[in-house]
Amino acid sequence: MSATWYECKVKYRKTDDTGTQKVTTEPYLVDALSYTEAESRINEEMSAYISEEFKITNIKVANYAEIHPFENCDRWFKSKVSLLAYDEESGKERKTNMYILLQANDVKEAFDNTTAVMKGTMGDYSIPAITESPIMDVFPYFSGEEGDLEKIERFNVLKASKPEVVADVEDHMEFATEEEVEEEAAL
Repeated sequence: MSATWYECKVKYRKTDDTGTQKVTTEPYLVDALSYTEAESRINEEMSAYISEEFKITNIKVANYAEIHPFENCDRWFKSKVSLLAYDEESGKERKTNMYILLQANDVKEAFDNTTAVMKGTMGDYSIPAITESPIMDVFPYFSGEEGDLEKIERFNVLKASKPEVVADVEDHMEFATEEEVEEEAAL
Protein backbone atom coordinates (compact mmCIF):
# COMPACT_ATOMS: atom_id res chain seq x y z
CA MET A 1 0.00 0.00 0.00
CA SER A 2 1.41 3.38 -0.94
CA ALA A 3 1.51 6.24 1.50
CA THR A 4 -0.88 9.16 1.23
CA TRP A 5 0.63 12.35 2.56
CA TYR A 6 -1.55 15.10 3.99
CA GLU A 7 -0.40 18.69 4.39
CA CYS A 8 -1.79 20.05 7.65
CA LYS A 9 -1.62 23.76 8.51
CA VAL A 10 -1.32 24.44 12.22
CA LYS A 11 -1.92 27.87 13.75
CA TYR A 12 -0.39 28.64 17.13
CA ARG A 13 1.32 31.32 19.21
CA LYS A 14 5.09 31.21 18.69
CA THR A 15 7.81 33.00 20.65
CA ASP A 16 10.44 34.49 18.32
CA ASP A 17 14.13 35.27 18.97
CA THR A 18 13.36 38.61 20.62
CA GLY A 19 10.96 37.01 23.10
CA THR A 20 7.77 38.44 21.61
CA GLN A 21 4.88 36.15 20.86
CA LYS A 22 3.15 36.16 17.51
CA VAL A 23 0.51 33.98 15.92
CA THR A 24 1.89 31.90 13.07
CA THR A 25 0.54 29.22 10.72
CA GLU A 26 2.96 26.49 9.64
CA PRO A 27 2.43 23.49 7.32
CA TYR A 28 3.39 19.95 8.39
CA LEU A 29 3.18 16.66 6.51
CA VAL A 30 1.64 13.47 7.95
CA ASP A 31 1.22 10.00 6.48
CA ALA A 32 -2.38 8.84 6.99
CA LEU A 33 -5.19 6.82 5.43
CA SER A 34 -7.87 9.54 5.63
CA TYR A 35 -8.47 13.18 6.51
CA THR A 36 -9.81 12.08 9.90
CA GLU A 37 -6.68 10.09 10.67
CA ALA A 38 -4.51 12.98 9.43
CA GLU A 39 -6.28 15.34 11.84
CA SER A 40 -5.87 12.90 14.71
CA ARG A 41 -2.19 12.31 13.92
CA ILE A 42 -1.30 16.01 13.58
CA ASN A 43 -3.04 16.70 16.90
CA GLU A 44 -0.99 13.93 18.52
CA GLU A 45 2.31 15.04 16.93
CA MET A 46 1.85 18.75 17.66
CA SER A 47 0.82 18.12 21.29
CA ALA A 48 4.36 16.84 21.87
CA TYR A 49 5.89 20.10 20.52
CA ILE A 50 3.41 22.82 21.45
CA SER A 51 2.39 23.19 25.09
CA GLU A 52 -0.15 25.95 24.40
CA GLU A 53 -3.35 25.90 22.41
CA PHE A 54 -3.16 25.34 18.64
CA LYS A 55 -5.66 25.07 15.81
CA ILE A 56 -5.62 23.01 12.61
CA THR A 57 -6.71 25.43 9.89
CA ASN A 58 -6.43 23.25 6.78
CA ILE A 59 -5.81 19.66 5.70
CA LYS A 60 -5.25 18.68 2.07
CA VAL A 61 -3.72 15.79 0.16
CA ALA A 62 -0.12 16.60 -0.72
CA ASN A 63 1.08 15.93 -4.26
CA TYR A 64 4.39 14.18 -3.48
CA ALA A 65 5.43 10.96 -5.19
CA GLU A 66 8.27 10.39 -2.71
CA ILE A 67 9.64 11.83 0.55
CA HIS A 68 13.39 11.63 1.21
CA PRO A 69 14.95 12.79 4.48
CA PHE A 70 18.71 13.43 4.66
CA GLU A 71 21.08 13.89 7.58
CA ASN A 72 22.27 17.31 8.77
CA CYS A 73 19.65 19.13 6.71
CA ASP A 74 17.15 21.49 8.23
CA ARG A 75 15.00 22.58 5.27
CA TRP A 76 12.65 20.76 2.91
CA PHE A 77 12.75 21.29 -0.85
CA LYS A 78 10.21 20.38 -3.53
CA SER A 79 11.83 18.99 -6.69
CA LYS A 80 9.85 18.81 -9.90
CA VAL A 81 11.10 15.86 -11.94
CA SER A 82 9.94 15.41 -15.54
CA LEU A 83 10.07 11.80 -16.70
CA LEU A 84 10.50 11.52 -20.45
CA ALA A 85 8.79 8.75 -22.39
CA TYR A 86 8.36 8.04 -26.09
CA ASP A 87 4.77 7.36 -27.18
CA GLU A 88 5.04 4.83 -30.01
CA GLU A 89 1.45 5.32 -31.21
CA SER A 90 1.69 9.07 -31.76
CA GLY A 91 5.44 9.14 -32.33
CA LYS A 92 5.86 11.97 -29.84
CA GLU A 93 7.84 12.39 -26.67
CA ARG A 94 5.73 12.75 -23.50
CA LYS A 95 6.67 14.33 -20.20
CA THR A 96 5.15 13.19 -16.94
CA ASN A 97 5.83 15.36 -13.93
CA MET A 98 6.24 14.13 -10.38
CA TYR A 99 7.18 15.98 -7.22
CA ILE A 100 9.71 14.79 -4.65
CA LEU A 101 10.06 16.34 -1.19
CA LEU A 102 13.57 16.06 0.18
CA GLN A 103 15.80 17.61 2.78
CA ALA A 104 18.80 19.80 1.99
CA ASN A 105 20.55 22.91 3.23
CA ASP A 106 20.42 24.85 -0.05
CA VAL A 107 19.19 24.55 -3.64
CA LYS A 108 22.47 23.08 -4.93
CA GLU A 109 22.38 20.35 -2.29
CA ALA A 110 18.68 19.77 -3.10
CA PHE A 111 19.67 19.28 -6.76
CA ASP A 112 22.45 16.85 -5.74
CA ASN A 113 20.05 14.95 -3.45
CA THR A 114 17.42 14.78 -6.22
CA THR A 115 20.05 13.42 -8.61
CA ALA A 116 21.10 10.83 -5.99
CA VAL A 117 17.46 9.76 -5.48
CA MET A 118 16.92 9.42 -9.24
CA LYS A 119 20.24 7.54 -9.79
CA GLY A 120 18.60 4.14 -10.34
CA THR A 121 15.96 5.41 -12.77
CA MET A 122 16.05 3.54 -16.06
CA GLY A 123 14.36 6.22 -18.17
CA ASP A 124 15.37 9.75 -19.08
CA TYR A 125 14.37 12.59 -16.80
CA SER A 126 15.04 16.26 -16.23
CA ILE A 127 14.77 18.47 -13.15
CA PRO A 128 13.06 21.68 -14.34
CA ALA A 129 12.44 23.21 -10.89
CA ILE A 130 13.53 23.05 -7.27
CA THR A 131 11.92 25.33 -4.72
CA GLU A 132 12.17 25.61 -0.96
CA SER A 133 9.07 24.16 0.63
CA PRO A 134 7.31 25.81 3.57
CA ILE A 135 6.91 22.34 5.17
CA MET A 136 8.29 22.51 8.72
CA ASP A 137 8.45 18.77 9.47
CA VAL A 138 7.33 15.37 8.18
CA PHE A 139 5.66 12.74 10.36
CA PRO A 140 5.57 9.25 8.73
CA TYR A 141 3.16 6.63 10.06
CA PHE A 142 4.50 3.93 12.36
CA SER A 143 2.06 1.63 14.15
CA GLY A 144 4.41 0.88 17.03
CA GLU A 145 4.32 -2.85 16.31
CA GLU A 146 7.55 -4.84 16.38
CA GLY A 147 8.03 -4.79 12.59
CA ASP A 148 7.57 -1.04 12.54
CA LEU A 149 10.58 -0.55 14.80
CA GLU A 150 12.72 -1.50 11.80
CA LYS A 151 10.83 1.03 9.65
CA ILE A 152 11.37 3.75 12.25
CA GLU A 153 15.06 2.95 12.43
CA ARG A 154 15.32 2.86 8.61
CA PHE A 155 13.51 6.22 8.33
CA ASN A 156 15.75 7.76 11.00
CA VAL A 157 18.86 6.34 9.28
CA LEU A 158 17.68 7.86 6.00
CA LYS A 159 16.98 11.12 7.77
CA ALA A 160 20.51 10.93 9.18
CA SER A 161 22.26 9.97 5.93
CA LYS A 162 24.06 11.85 3.20
CA PRO A 163 23.68 10.87 -0.45
CA GLU A 164 26.72 9.13 -1.85
CA VAL A 165 28.43 10.84 -4.72
CA VAL A 166 29.34 7.96 -6.98
CA ALA A 167 31.74 8.43 -9.87
CA ASP A 168 30.35 7.50 -13.26
CA VAL A 169 31.02 3.85 -14.06
CA GLU A 170 32.73 3.09 -17.34
CA ASP A 171 30.96 0.66 -19.60
CA HIS A 172 33.28 -2.24 -20.50
CA MET A 173 30.72 -4.35 -22.37
CA GLU A 174 31.82 -5.80 -25.67
CA PHE A 175 29.44 -6.53 -28.50
CA ALA A 176 29.93 -8.91 -31.39
CA THR A 177 30.43 -7.36 -34.82
CA GLU A 178 27.95 -8.03 -37.59
CA GLU A 179 30.43 -10.40 -39.27
CA GLU A 180 30.89 -12.44 -36.05
CA VAL A 181 27.10 -12.74 -35.68
CA GLU A 182 26.77 -13.94 -39.31
CA GLU A 183 29.62 -16.50 -38.83
CA GLU A 184 27.96 -17.83 -35.65
CA ALA A 185 24.58 -18.04 -37.41
CA ALA A 186 26.15 -20.04 -40.24
CA LEU A 187 27.42 -22.66 -37.80
